Amino acid sequence: MKNAVIGNNKQKANLIVLGAVPRLLYLLQQEASSTELKAECAVVLGSLAMGTENNVKSLLDCHIIPALLQGLLSPDLKFIEACLRCLRTIFTSPVTPEELLYADATVIPHLMALLSRSRYTQEYICQIFSHCCKGPDHQTILFNHGAVQNIAHLLTSLSYKVRMQALKCFSVLAFENPQVSMTLVNVLVDGELLPQIFVKMLQRDKPIEMQLTSAKCLTYMCRAGAIRTDDSCIVLKTLPCLVRMCSKERLLEERVEGAETLAYLIEPDVELQRIASITDHLIAMLADYFKYPSSLDHDLKHAHELRQAAFKLYASLGANDEDIRKKIIETENMMDRIVTGLSESSVKVRLAAVRCLHSLSRSVQQLRTSFQDHAVWKPLMKVLQNAPDEILVVASSMLCNLLLEFSPSKEPILESGAVELLCGLTQSENPALRVNGIWALMNMAFQAEQKIKADILRSLSTEQLFRLLSDSDLNVLMKTLGLLRNLLSTRPHIDKIMSTHGKQIMQAVTLILEGEHSIEVKEQTLCILANIADGTTAKELIMTNDDILQKIKYYMGHSHVKLQLAAMFCVSNLIWNEEEGSQERQDKLRDMGIVDILHKLSQSPDSNLCDKAKTALQQYLA
Repeated sequence: MKNAVIGNNKQKANLIVLGAVPRLLYLLQQEASSTELKAECAVVLGSLAMGTENNVKSLLDCHIIPALLQGLLSPDLKFIEACLRCLRTIFTSPVTPEELLYADATVIPHLMALLSRSRYTQEYICQIFSHCCKGPDHQTILFNHGAVQNIAHLLTSLSYKVRMQALKCFSVLAFENPQVSMTLVNVLVDGELLPQIFVKMLQRDKPIEMQLTSAKCLTYMCRAGAIRTDDSCIVLKTLPCLVRMCSKERLLEERVEGAETLAYLIEPDVELQRIASITDHLIAMLADYFKYPSSLDHDLKHAHELRQAAFKLYASLGANDEDIRKKIIETENMMDRIVTGLSESSVKVRLAAVRCLHSLSRSVQQLRTSFQDHAVWKPLMKVLQNAPDEILVVASSMLCNLLLEFSPSKEPILESGAVELLCGLTQSENPALRVNGIWALMNMAFQAEQKIKADILRSLSTEQLFRLLSDSDLNVLMKTLGLLRNLLSTRPHIDKIMSTHGKQIMQAVTLILEGEHSIEVKEQTLCILANIADGTTAKELIMTNDDILQKIKYYMGHSHVKLQLAAMFCVSNLIWNEEEGSQERQDKLRDMGIVDILHKLSQSPDSNLCDKAKTALQQYLA
């Protein structure tokens, strides 16, 4: 059987159909079988697992994993190795659920104990761990069972395969995991610290796979806060190694992995972005990623991977620095490539292209030039019509930038139905989409014409506005207050909006000032009141509302200066002399004791507060 199935998928499938798997598993588990026979059974099963994904599914259906794990309890090393080799093949298949490794709590400690048996047990167990460690829960289980201590010394093994699998284990254990990363920094192996060992493995004379994986380990430790971004092992070793991986000479997979890891390394750090951008002409080098032919299906998959990696890296490079953004945009046909990327068939490429554009859209200069020349807003609006949430979040963030007052795209975006689209986003289950929807509306309302403000209020509806003002997400609440503040600016607009929505808006303001909210939230709300107090007819909505007047008085005497200042703005706008009815308003506020508070505040140690109080008192004297 063994000789018949080696390298022959058709024969493997035939044997499975003929029912060989349950028979082999039966022999493997029989007490009476000799260890030689058991080992041979495990070898044949391993060979069947090397075939198609359907083969692996058939093996899983026959409960092969519990049988093989049981086999690991045998005293015979050859049989243990055969079981581990087969388990390795099954667990590295994409159709096998990782959870099967963790179902029985005794398995992981037993595997740790087997690590010392032979170089094969070391290689296979490390490979199983690195494939089955997906996310923080798995990392914690492996970490708590001593993975770091048990695997560290394997980095100096004489076997290249063992060293490599141990290295891969560390890269998955450290990914986005501060606890593991902080531990790794201090681990000693033969008198050397782990980061130093990783740096040695980065050197040019080492195999590329080893260079890349150790660069990943150092990258993940750096991102998890265990190594500083200005540490020489990052700046002088890891970053240059990853840039090297992006060059034309490297294999396609290496170029993809190199670019994606580098993008992740430099994403939060402007200094690393600057260093990367001037290392080995990286920005020009990445342009080659778009020249891969995509005629055949097989090629298309690779072309997509390369484009996605390049977009991701461009996005990280351009995240903070104006000069780098300019260089990226000036790279041959770059804007056209990104715009094309927005309508790619692959979701991953679309997401990476949107990320890249979002990064570039942080530049005022580019919004006014390249983004306008390439009418970027058109494909962007198309993307926003129907896309998965992860793309919508980034695309709507970018729309916020395109709707800033100085952006020439603002007009055409408005004309293409953006208001309805954004109001729709504010109703999303996803808080990030609600924030972006309301943020974009806030930018749209800034210094806008009356018609646009009316459109926003009509599409949003006061019910939805109320819902957003009681949203559990603080960002949503803050942006909604920002939107209200922008809607209620310039007198004619304030009066017009308050004449139609005044009752509801005053109700919302009252609710927030009475609720348990942060200083920032209350300050924004008082600023909205100050805007209302600046209206000609809208003032009366405050003056006839004793409840609100008492709240303004209360906040003038608050312990927090920001709130005192905001309340003071309300009072100043209400008592301003040159406006009709100012005498009656001044009298009413004097009777409430506001003048006494103003006198007190004019003695305030805070110069800003003191000046504002004095200016307000002058209105009474004039």
